[in-house]
Amino acid sequence: MKRIVLTGGGTAGHVTPHLALLPHLLQAGYEVHYIGTEEGIEHKMMTLPGVTYHSVKSGKLRRYHDWKNFTDPFRVIAGAFQSARLMGKLKPDVCFSKGGFVSVPVVVGAWLHGVPTLCHESDLTPGLANKICGKFAKRIATTFPECAKRLGDKAVCTGTPMRPELFAGSREKGLRLCGFAGDKPVLMMMGGSIGAQSVNQALRAALPQLLPDMDVVHLTGKGNLDESLNALPGYRQFEFLSEELPDIMACADIVLSRAGSNAICEFQALKKPMLLVPYPKGASRGDQILNAESFRQRGLCHVLLQENMTADSLTAALHALMQSKDTLIRSLTDAPAADGTEAVLKLIHEIEK
Repeated sequence: MKRIVLTGGGTAGHVTPHLALLPHLLQAGYEVHYIGTEEGIEHKMMTLPGVTYHSVKSGKLRRYHDWKNFTDPFRVIAGAFQSARLMGKLKPDVCFSKGGFVSVPVVVGAWLHGVPTLCHESDLTPGLANKICGKFAKRIATTFPECAKRLGDKAVCTGTPMRPELFAGSREKGLRLCGFAGDKPVLMMMGGSIGAQSVNQALRAALPQLLPDMDVVHLTGKGNLDESLNALPGYRQFEFLSEELPDIMACADIVLSRAGSNAICEFQALKKPMLLVPYPKGASRGDQILNAESFRQRGLCHVLLQENMTADSLTAALHALMQSKDTLIRSLTDAPAADGTEAVLKLIHEIEK
């Protein structure tokens, strides 16, 4: 039996592509092992039938000053030794890494045991973890062609693996779950697994201006519900959705979101007109700004920078999005396929021992 090790974590975006690959890997006869952290979101998401989960130590690779920058390198080193021991024990045929700080010790451990690794980079520019992992990987798959060009001969643009259930949502079920009548367009706001505080606040401030024209379903992120708004007609909030998410996406006419690559590629595949508010560069490496600008230049979205966002500017931008909805849908329909599941599976088969 062939054996594969999957790794990646820190955010849901570093885990969901594994969920897209998993049924195909199991069907192909792979024994699947996942290496992640004990407390990361990957532990919860990848504790599944057919997957053996292993926990290792890891430290976050920060670009800003933090006292943990002095201790976390030792956790990375400890995790590399743990991962190396696991690789020696498991002797997998191949490793697939989706990035995030936990992937670094795993990919290094795979390299120490001669296990070929395929990395996947979702953003337009490679993150720090994938810059390190890429040196030890045999191939690197990317979502954006610009990223593949930057990474050189090892890299190939594949798109992002997407779960098939994403495309099986029911508009009727989504409307019923939200309690909407379906007589107004539906705006879905999604800020990622940990939420988007500034966008959450601006959207709630804009509700009096928005709700006469549209219903709003708001995925707030964990711990970000506002109980005082629960009885507001035309507004429904959830912290986080899993099985019901395809139905909510199916009922959405337009989307307000951060510009994480996995999310916006899913919206592209579902032909959802989107207003993107990328995470600002002062608080990140600027990858979401680049993602959003690439989509905007191709006519696939509208963009509102966070520094320009107020309740009024957000309301105006969402109304403009509704007016441009049909044009955006045509552009999304004509764009190259966003689902990279088959292309990534092909690369995994090509590099395995």
